[in-house]
Amino acid sequence: MRKSSIKRNTKETEISCSLNLDGVGKSTIATGIGFFDHMLEIFANHSQIDLTLEAKGDTHVDYHHTIEDTAYVIAQGITKSLGEKKGINRYGFYYVPMDESLSRCVIDFSGRPELIWKVNLGLEKIGEMDTELFKEFFKAFANEAKCNLHIENFYGTNNHHIIESCFKAFARSIKVAITIDKRIHDKIPSSKGVL
Repeated sequence: MRKSSIKRNTKETEISCSLNLDGVGKSTIATGIGFFDHMLEIFANHSQIDLTLEAKGDTHVDYHHTIEDTAYVIAQGITKSLGEKKGINRYGFYYVPMDESLSRCVIDFSGRPELIWKVNLGLEKIGEMDTELFKEFFKAFANEAKCNLHIENFYGTNNHHIIESCFKAFARSIKVAITIDKRIHDKIPSSKGVL
């Protein structure tokens, strides 16, 4: 089974995370940031990764450290669970509509970090969360998972719908990318022989 447990303790955050890549999308999430919890529950559900995550951060300062470090921990858990990445599709992409909004995510677990973020939001906050922190979450994930991650919102007017469609597309893209291709189950999906 492709499972892992990760802990991260710094002066800014204490985070524990357990995940199972071959799960059914069960989640228990507690970061102390309501809207962020909602997005992580959506991520687990649509990626079908079982995810248990508890984060305690210096939210009296702001939410930046908690959100960034949570991305690091989830990325570390996925990377650890993938091991050498033998047999995975490696690439994943998905378009997700959310009412009037449409977003796309494309991911490549290439071993090279890169984020392309083309999402414009008209609000400074959704719930209690600063909207600029969504980019920080995905940037931290891409850096730690060493993946190419391209997220684009094509249109939409409701900021909640825009971000939710981004997280759903992200989750579904990861689901595709980490799925084992039975034809190459013992091979690393790269002409270089390493990812």
